[in-house]
Amino acid sequence: MSRGTVLVTGGAGYIGSHTVVELLKEGYDAVVVDNMGNAVQGDNGPESLHRVEKITGKKVTFYELDVRDAEKLEKVFKDHKITAVLHFAGLKSVNESVSQPLEYYNNNISGTLILLEIMMKYGVKQFVFSSSATVYGPPEQNPVDEPHRVGFGITNPYGRTKYFIEEILRDVVIADPEWRVTMLRYFNPVGAHESGLIGEDPDGPPNNLMPYVSQVAIGRRPHLVVFGNDWETPDGTGVRDWIHVVDLAVGHIAALNKLPSNSGIKVYNLGTGRGYSVLEAVKEFEKASGKEVKYVIGPRRPGDLANVVADPRLSEKELGWKATRGLPEMCADLWRWQDQNPYGFRKKEDAK
Repeated sequence: MSRGTVLVTGGAGYIGSHTVVELLKEGYDAVVVDNMGNAVQGDNGPESLHRVEKITGKKVTFYELDVRDAEKLEKVFKDHKITAVLHFAGLKSVNESVSQPLEYYNNNISGTLILLEIMMKYGVKQFVFSSSATVYGPPEQNPVDEPHRVGFGITNPYGRTKYFIEEILRDVVIADPEWRVTMLRYFNPVGAHESGLIGEDPDGPPNNLMPYVSQVAIGRRPHLVVFGNDWETPDGTGVRDWIHVVDLAVGHIAALNKLPSNSGIKVYNLGTGRGYSVLEAVKEFEKASGKEVKYVIGPRRPGDLANVVADPRLSEKELGWKATRGLPEMCADLWRWQDQNPYGFRKKEDAK
């Protein structure tokens, strides 16, 4: 018997598809909507979801639509008895958001508003939001815990969209206390499903470190550019809290399972509590892959920070969730995915 029908927006993308695997394993039915902005078309639907079905042996209902298309989105709510929503849909590159702020505000904020309005109309009031550690801005202390100040000194429009949506959700819950909302602040998702069937597949040059590293290792890129070696960190390169994407996905299921017994709004960090520098991560990946990763040092990027690490103790205490996979497993799983899928979900001629 199904535990309920969960709408997953952006569910054909990297984090969304891994979460759909865990959702189906947990006994929920999944309805996915995605505008295919971060997904690859397979035969009759996204290739990532075909592979999710292969991993789980279960069916995924899919609609190609943008959450800003209110008419099409409303039809999904009419046709399915949705019990909760996991909201991943949104643009997610820090770097790109600096050069395309209006695109980010329109997509991320307008899309969320339309989704919330339709949820309200159909009486669906259980919501898990894909937020980000960027809402903390430059950390006043490390590791960063949930009561840390947010919204101050955020260095990029992507982070501001996440912060504004968090504030919108707080107002929604104040206006209607029947809502059950959990906001999950991710740190740095990496890795892939252990099967090697699904993983991160950026369209064009990756904006995040580890997919770029893996593409250098497989020979798709000549070298990695390390953005700055003059940060105040042990080796001068940025320090990040990387979290395995499957741990992240399991964290969403823990949050979803807890929603009915929650009241109002909850906020949790999803991270490991351990930071690694860029060069440490590169060395670990070289170990996992047996490949050399050539790199050059470049200038700092606008919007980057020196050192951000999660304090994940609250999610362990209240959700019973803890990251169990370390950096060696993240690198091994990422390499398996890259090695088995040199061009991601694409054919060689379609890769950029």
